[in-house]
Amino acid sequence: MKKINLILLAIIILSFAVGIYAYPQMPDQVASHWNAQGEVDGYMSKFWGVFLMPIISIGLFFLFFFIPKIDPLKANIAKFRKYFDAFIVLIFLFLFYVFLLTILWNMGMRFDMTLSIIPALAVLFYFIGVLIENTKRNWFIGIRTPWTLSSDTVWEKTHQVGGKLFRVVGVLTLIGVFFSDYIVYFVVVPAVSVAIFAFAYSYFLYQKEIK
Repeated sequence: MKKINLILLAIIILSFAVGIYAYPQMPDQVASHWNAQGEVDGYMSKFWGVFLMPIISIGLFFLFFFIPKIDPLKANIAKFRKYFDAFIVLIFLFLFYVFLLTILWNMGMRFDMTLSIIPALAVLFYFIGVLIENTKRNWFIGIRTPWTLSSDTVWEKTHQVGGKLFRVVGVLTLIGVFFSDYIVYFVVVPAVSVAIFAFAYSYFLYQKEIK
């Protein structure tokens, strides 16, 4: 078994172990969602509040395991596999971190959930940029538009620009920690803007190429 699979399985097992340990101490209704102000605005039943995240991790494990195997362009995935593997581990660590914060909150600890998650989200956005810059054309990973999938040149140029922009989003997200009242403008707005720009940019690059 590959090293990355062992790491992911270890994180999943640890998640279930934490959930089993914490379960007797959880309230019947578990706080599961917080708004931008760090206030609880969503609850789940005890079982799902504790075990939903570990169960999602199992689904992601199989998803990430099969993607490189079923992609018609899997040879291209092999070219950036080390970045893809690192991204998968980062995703699992991020989910585990959020899971731990949720468990601690429901066990009575009080902290600003939004500000606690933002630094981890900043790291995730930054590495998404690194991954995107090194991604080769495939059907599952990266900025997949009709135009990037139709041209290696459009794919490369779009991902070089998109990758740099997502790293900027990571930096802006981290800065948002110091402006908690305007966090949406440091996280959501930049991320959505980059996604829209990348979509449009790939279209104009393709139009330029065919002309």
